[in-house]
Formats: sequence, C-alpha cells, structure tokens
Amino acid sequence: MQIAGHSGHYHKAYRRFRTSGNVAGIVLLKIQEYFNLKTGFEVIIHKHIKPGSGLGSSAASAAGAAFGANLLLGNKLTKEEMVHFAMFGEELASGVRHADNIAPCIYGGITLVKSTNPIDIIPLSCPDLFVTAVHPQVEVKTSDARQILKKNITLKSAVEQWGNIAGLIAGIQKNDIPLIGRSLNDVIIEPIRSILIPKFDDIKEMSLQLGALGGGISGSGPSIFMLSEQKGTAEKMAQMMKSVYDEIEIESFVYVSKINPAGIQIIEEK
Repeated sequence: MQIAGHSGHYHKAYRRFRTSGNVAGIVLLKIQEYFNLKTGFEVIIHKHIKPGSGLGSSAASAAGAAFGANLLLGNKLTKEEMVHFAMFGEELASGVRHADNIAPCIYGGITLVKSTNPIDIIPLSCPDLFVTAVHPQVEVKTSDARQILKKNITLKSAVEQWGNIAGLIAGIQKNDIPLIGRSLNDVIIEPIRSILIPKFDDIKEMSLQLGALGGGISGSGPSIFMLSEQKGTAEKMAQMMKSVYDEIEIESFVYVSKINPAGIQIIEEK
C-alpha cells in the first residue's frame, strides 16, 4: 500500500533521452512500440527528487513519461494501462516490475496494489492526515535494500504483519485514526532496512513522543515518514528531524505535506 505526497525540490537535472537506458526513455519506447508510432518523443526532465531517496525518484520519471505520452496521444490509455507501461521504468531501475510508487503517482491518494500480474489496483479512501518526511543525504539504492532482506520469515511474523496490513486498510476505509496508528508497525522489512538509515530508531521514537500516529521507512530508504493529525505536530517533528541530522553533520531535507489526493497533474510554468 502506498501514499501519494508532494515531491520536494532537491536538485534540478536537465536531460534529453534517446535510448532505453533511462526509466523515462524505456517507458516511452514501450508506448511507441505498442501504438506502432512512426515518430518518437523528445523529453526534458526537470528532476526534483534525488535518486536513491526512497521518495519514488524512478517512479516520478516513469509515471510522468507515461502520463505525458498519454496526453500527447489524446488520452488513449486508462490509468491502469499507464501503470503497465510505467512499470517498465521501475524494472529498469530496480530489476522488478512493481507499481508500489507508480500507482499513487497516477491515481493519487492511497492505493492498494493487489497484484501486478494481472494489474489490480484498488484506490482507498484518503484520510485527512499530515505527512512529515525527512530525507537525509545518504543514498540507499533500492536494489541494495532488496538484497539484504531475509529470504524466509517466520509464521509468527507473517501473521503479525498481515494483521497490521489488514488493520491499516480497515482504518483508512473507516477513517479510524487510532486504528491507523496501531497498524503502522512493520515487523518484517523495517527491522532489517532501518540499519542502513542513520538515527532511524531515535527519530521514530521521538516522533511518537511528539504525537505522531506512526510511520516508518519511505520506500527503501533513507527517507523516513511520519503521519499525524495536526499540522502543528507535523511541523514539530520536522524541526526535530532536522536537528537530529544537524547534530551528526548529515545534510537533510524535511517536508510537511497533506496526503495528495489528486495524483499526477499538468501544471503550467509561469
């Protein structure tokens, strides 16, 4: 299950893509092949999400390419079909054709990816919550973060994880905020990947003390997200997160945002 938020302004990189060696390029080539187009696409990406951030850098390019191509083609593709093509970009980036970040990019809000073969995406309700996210400037590659995961898990851990996922979905659909908070507990991935993120445990503990509902690793890391009901709580967490990384001399970017219900949009540049 994934949540759509607002991307932060990290840096700008202007690139032109002509081959399949880029996540946006491969998506456009697949669309070109599907429609048997005689002409191609020229793409200029104004990149605002640093690769290896855990904030969906590759998904932003892949989903943006699919959405932009669809617009130019007269909106011939459904959202599900855009996800299908965008997943080729994720496969190039991480080796796996997944829709974890692409689905909320395209659909907006919170999405449940039941299956990717066949594609089965379920948009969920969008609770009125704030997201506080910190991106420490250390890189955790998705491919590396996948490699350290255990190949097998205990039945006890699996049952606990399934219960938390079910509770989270029920909490979102019922707008049961306390249930959402109780269910934000990853007992399988987080304990392993968190060792790659400096001060993860400290930030999570202090966030809960400040009133966070819960949170965890954003994507494969190193970014960390926390959910809260009040903007004031979200902003206090942002200040705390920044100070934690300042103390150990790691540059970080911190963002506070509502959950974005709209998904990808066209915005005219001024």
